[in-house]
Amino acid sequence: MKDKVIIITGASSGIGKALAAECGRRGAKLVLGARNIEKLDDISALLAESGVETLTVKTDVTVEADCRELIKKTIERFGRIDILINNAGISMRALFEDVELDVIRKLMDTNFWGTVYCTKFALPYLLKAKGSLVGISSIAGYKGLPGRTGYSSSKFAMQGLLEVIRIENMKKGLHVLIAAPGFTTSNIRNVALAKDGSQQGETPLKEDQLMSAETVASKVADAIEKRRRTLVLTMMGKMTVLLNKFLPSWMDGMVYNHMAKELDSPFK
Repeated sequence: MKDKVIIITGASSGIGKALAAECGRRGAKLVLGARNIEKLDDISALLAESGVETLTVKTDVTVEADCRELIKKTIERFGRIDILINNAGISMRALFEDVELDVIRKLMDTNFWGTVYCTKFALPYLLKAKGSLVGISSIAGYKGLPGRTGYSSSKFAMQGLLEVIRIENMKKGLHVLIAAPGFTTSNIRNVALAKDGSQQGETPLKEDQLMSAETVASKVADAIEKRRRTLVLTMMGKMTVLLNKFLPSWMDGMVYNHMAKELDSPFK
């Protein structure tokens, strides 16, 4: 990653913040996008102390014009784009029969359309550099998770988008990585949306049993350098993806039972 220009969306916290630190450590030049410019500037200042060159751009990935501006400012500053990491995302927790439709729409706007916008505007530069297009998906993009209708839908859609882009450009040198972390110590669950669109607050998961954002970032960076197609993380995640191919009905029951045991589960 030495001197590669890398754009990271959702870089103000969680996996995005950890990716910034990891890619910076490997010598990359970073463009950090998120809605909270103050947090981005704080991260940039810390990275600068280690000699990492960064550009921060206030970016709401649900806004097409913001995504276009993110790419424009990257080119104005660095003149190229080697890697785009579509990381910005939000989650939810509510049964489909209870959730308000605006919640699902908001998740699709962020997780799917945010990836569409940023990828569309960055693609010409990625093709020129024979670079890497990365989507931070989820195990929920392989197996529908009860209580996460909008989240699973958006991640399935993201994966379909990236697979098509990979095939369309398979003879042009473009590398496409779909990375699927399992449950991670990220604030995405703390700010997940409830059925009415409010933030759920404290996560129902046990943080000490989850993979750290820093570990995820390290493994994603390794996968980018090795130009891997897919990355599925955690043993539970790998088993879920594998068993779902051969025993889908059995896995339906396993996933249901696992989610039903969560603290304050929507299943009553």
